[in-house]
Amino acid sequence: MTTSPDPADPPGATPPGRGGDADARSEPSGRATASPLAAALRFAFGTLTVLPVRVHRWDRAAARGGMLAAPAAGLVVGLVAAGAGTLLLLAGAGAAVAAVGAVAVPAALTRGLHLDGLADTADGLGSGRPAAGALEVMRRSDIGPFGVVTLLLVLLGQIAAVYELYDDGSRVRAALAVTAAAVAARAALALAARTGVPAARPEGLGAAVAGVLSGRTAAACAAVATAVTAGAAGLLAGPYAALHTALAVVGALAAAELLRHHCVRRFGGVTGDVFGALAETAATVALVAAVLGPG
Repeated sequence: MTTSPDPADPPGATPPGRGGDADARSEPSGRATASPLAAALRFAFGTLTVLPVRVHRWDRAAARGGMLAAPAAGLVVGLVAAGAGTLLLLAGAGAAVAAVGAVAVPAALTRGLHLDGLADTADGLGSGRPAAGALEVMRRSDIGPFGVVTLLLVLLGQIAAVYELYDDGSRVRAALAVTAAAVAARAALALAARTGVPAARPEGLGAAVAGVLSGRTAAACAAVATAVTAGAAGLLAGPYAALHTALAVVGALAAAELLRHHCVRRFGGVTGDVFGALAETAATVALVAAVLGPG
């Protein structure tokens, strides 16, 4: 498995320090005058998905908007993943195949960048080296044993959870869980982009988004993402589903925060790899939480 030094550079994006323009003022006037909302959505979808969206601005304002819009990118990814699983079931596939399809879509729509970051972060944490040495391990183009084991366990956990949901016969419940997991994964990124969380390196997506949101704004973003997913679950499946979904998202965000805290202590800050690990951790916990409790 090969990686970039920091798996945070999707197609069409040129982050600061990689030869691109770090300020929108250097862009053509049409791009520089794009609305804040358009810049935010471009940043979110251009950095967090492989959808054909070019990021024209890498200034702090665009990064701030992009992190606020991250759950919206997650919503799109989740809906496509849920749709893929449902279509496979309608086509006659069993629960196992549908689960693999639903888990494969987010990986495909991110070109595996979050999974790549998860593996690199696991290798860095597992190396036992001081911060500089651990970051060097994460920069390598290969994947070590900690990364391999972590990837296998996370993917198996996600597939097993979605399989259980499909096998129970509730397509709506499964679709809600898959979508909520994708939203929670990106809401975790917004929380990690708040002030007080430093970047471990001076380049890459981690440096571009570190500290762009105030703590209050990041918390509000996570709260809105939780409320929207829980509200949708309530409308489609009743009040218990709303509560269950809310608890799953909150649990996912809490797990990601624990990992974020550990990474900051070990590496001195966050990187693009760490952001990927946070997203996959949140998604996995959300899916596992969705199968807990009565159906």
